[in-house]
Amino acid sequence: MRILHTSDWHLGKNLEGFSRMDEQERFIEDFINIVDKNNIDMVIIAGDIYDNGNPPARAEKMFYDCIKKVSNKGERLVLIIAGNHDNPERLVAASPLAYDEGIILMGTPKTIVPKGKYGEFKVINSDLACLEIEVKGERAVIISLPYPSEKRLNEILSKEMDNDEDRRKTYSERIGEIFSNLQEKYYKDDTVNLAISHIFVDGSEETDSERPIQLGGSLAVDADKLPKKAQYIGLGHLHKPQKVRGLGNAYYSGSPLPYSKSERGYSKGCKIIDVHPGEKAIIEDVYFNNYKPIEVWSCNGIEEAINKCEENKEKDMWLYLHIKTKEYISTEDIKILKEIKKDIVEIVPEIEEKGEETFNETIKEKSMAELFRSFYLNQRGIEASEELMDLFLSIAQEEDEYETKETCD
Repeated sequence: MRILHTSDWHLGKNLEGFSRMDEQERFIEDFINIVDKNNIDMVIIAGDIYDNGNPPARAEKMFYDCIKKVSNKGERLVLIIAGNHDNPERLVAASPLAYDEGIILMGTPKTIVPKGKYGEFKVINSDLACLEIEVKGERAVIISLPYPSEKRLNEILSKEMDNDEDRRKTYSERIGEIFSNLQEKYYKDDTVNLAISHIFVDGSEETDSERPIQLGGSLAVDADKLPKKAQYIGLGHLHKPQKVRGLGNAYYSGSPLPYSKSERGYSKGCKIIDVHPGEKAIIEDVYFNNYKPIEVWSCNGIEEAINKCEENKEKDMWLYLHIKTKEYISTEDIKILKEIKKDIVEIVPEIEEKGEETFNETIKEKSMAELFRSFYLNQRGIEASEELMDLFLSIAQEEDEYETKETCD
């Protein structure tokens, strides 16, 4: 059995307000070709299909067009679980139409997939978060645990607990119990035994773009709680592809695109797994193209920044620009930079320290607006826009009115 494992597509995601959907469309085109060229029997997508629970129509169309082409009218099984960014109900809404195409969508840990024929494949047996399928003459048991928050588990695990460590242990033990019970009940010697989930395994490496699913570590799962009898464990949630520490069979596939500047230092891809009953899985990495790289430049002064932008203005990239300067960067300079390079994501002035200054004006001699302008300029190195000033003053006024009302009452 030949399986492809991917996750964390985050369709519809922005980078500081810039859409990534053009890149995502190019990825999907390449992904379909990778699946076809590698003779994949089953595609597993381990959560975070979308970046939020209310994805744009274009993102949903991308997803449905992709899985329909990948399934190839039911000739290839596609198994998808929800991640923490997905709306489980919305994700599985198309299930009745997807079944005939060989596509299985699982929204919550309480999902039970109906038995029956799915395209060219069969679901022979199923339970909460587990199913047994027949794929081209081979059987596979797949523990399939979508993002297991307390809400989606429909269980309260941490109500009476005083600290994060107790909550973390309780949560980890509960997830371990689910995995253990399912593997003992359903894994067999003559089946391919797999597990997929969207969880954070303690000790794994996060990146800046992940919205943490563990609050104070309370939703982290210990590695030894994963199903030990699984031949391969395919995980989602972390964007950096990595092997789970201490285990030889558990992997995060990572996201297909770099979604933050902290993700620019390594390649993105998916896992292809060759596995048969009773045999060790053979795992191969297949890498994706980086359609529009994220770059971080450090320039000595505004003139060097302008020159470097001119030299690279035809290069397609997302740019974070750090500028060392003794003076604040003017609005006009920012305008010039962004006219040269359209996809500057952020300009970060690094103001050289001038030493301690003596101010003749006291704080009382400055208005609220002046104080905010000075603070913003000092912290960011650029002047606050009029829109930001209006927002600040409206909030300050509301707060002042609230305090006045409280005093009068």
